[in-house]
Amino acid sequence: MSKVLDEVLRANESYAGSFGQKGKLAMPPARRFAILTCMDARLDPAKFAGLAEGDAHVIRNAGGRASDDAIRSLVISYKLLGTREWFVIHHTDCGMVTFTDEVMRGLLAKSLKTASLGPDGWRDAGEGQGSPEGDHVAWLTIRDLAASVVEDVRRIRRHPLVPHDIPLYGYIYDVRSGRMQEVKEATLAGRATVGEFAKEQRKAA
Repeated sequence: MSKVLDEVLRANESYAGSFGQKGKLAMPPARRFAILTCMDARLDPAKFAGLAEGDAHVIRNAGGRASDDAIRSLVISYKLLGTREWFVIHHTDCGMVTFTDEVMRGLLAKSLKTASLGPDGWRDAGEGQGSPEGDHVAWLTIRDLAASVVEDVRRIRRHPLVPHDIPLYGYIYDVRSGRMQEVKEATLAGRATVGEFAKEQRKAA
């Protein structure tokens, strides 16, 4: 058994030992919202967004991008489980800014070993065999952080399976301070345009 596996199993035993009433939580998220964010290990949505088990859906991928699969999860989130507000949260110092699709494809074509990041960019270990399959993947890399939040919010907003009365909010999480910073253009692009939620928001403004 690896050290990591042993640590995870021991941690789970401890967690399960005090699980208590959490086993009675309902399937729909109690606070009726969802977060799309990055898989970066420095981000803990439960802490930076004040979540407890059962509160919200958290969808994560590399970069927190609005990929087809992320939108699939968001559609399920509202259609079957009732979420009514969505956040798109990217973050500073994101690894997705450090390479392009072409770089990733080139690295994978040379080797499947883990690459390393140096002052001149990513370098491959050069061991083993690579694969051209990376050429068929859209890696959804990021050039401009704020622009990527706007792009993802707009893509979700325009998707034919997403209702217009679900508001989307765009933010950047700062890994140095722990603060969420609004991308106003993204939130504006993601505003609810019809339905009761939009009416309520206009009255409150």
